Amino acid sequence: MIPILLHLGPITIYSYGLMMALGFIMADLLLTSECRRRGIEPDLANAAVVWAAIGGIVGSRIYDVFDNWPVYRANPWSIVFSGAGFVWYGGFIGGLIATAIVARRYRVGIVRLFDMCAPALVLGQAFGRMGCQLSGDGDWGVPSTLPWAMAYPRAIVGWNARTVLKLDPSGNLVSGYFPGVRVHPTPIYEAILYVGVFALLWSLRRKAPEGRLLALYLMLAGLARFTVEFLRINPRVMWGLSEAQLISLVMMAAGLVIWYATAPRPAAIEARATLRA
Repeated sequence: MIPILLHLGPITIYSYGLMMALGFIMADLLLTSECRRRGIEPDLANAAVVWAAIGGIVGSRIYDVFDNWPVYRANPWSIVFSGAGFVWYGGFIGGLIATAIVARRYRVGIVRLFDMCAPALVLGQAFGRMGCQLSGDGDWGVPSTLPWAMAYPRAIVGWNARTVLKLDPSGNLVSGYFPGVRVHPTPIYEAILYVGVFALLWSLRRKAPEGRLLALYLMLAGLARFTVEFLRINPRVMWGLSEAQLISLVMMAAGLVIWYATAPRPAAIEARATLRA
């Protein structure tokens, strides 16, 4: 775990920021490759990545402000100047809106562009989770005695009774800290799952009908987060599930709807069979 990589005078290079930067670079390279393969202007890739990043940052902060309004109401300046307070799902929504605007600007179908972005997005999430692992930003899980359980003594958020938590029998988060405690390295779990989703989406990109990559992304990325969330230290808000799990269910449902909406119709299948004959 290396929260801070180095200092260059007054500039501090954080491991999380580096991993996020690498994620954006990889997304740009993958999307540029897809644009060239599909005969689309490569500038679309740069625009999509840049504006999705901006939309994601704005969306994640807006989501966090709504989610923690009493805190921000007490100190409104922290909405702009705080370096903390970014929520991935808010960033996802903001990024989707920005990408849709880019698609309209370049006159590319929105669903088509979402399909092109899906593999790059999930790989970017894997880089982001590795950034969480390196920085120790509190995204770890509950205490564990498994052989691969880890401690985060240099975590950027601290490693103490306030950050090492567990669920009590009623589903409430309480301190789980004790000397020598180790926890589930859930950022690694998520990163591995996201890399697997990326490999599947990338392998299907040439033959999947339009909309199917987006549908698979929503279902599989949502399932990955839903599953790992059982081991993470987020409060349960409804039906024993966390807020992230409830949003994951919405993602999976949306992916299922898109999957069925993009299924080849019998008439289309029959027409293709006739042409082959």
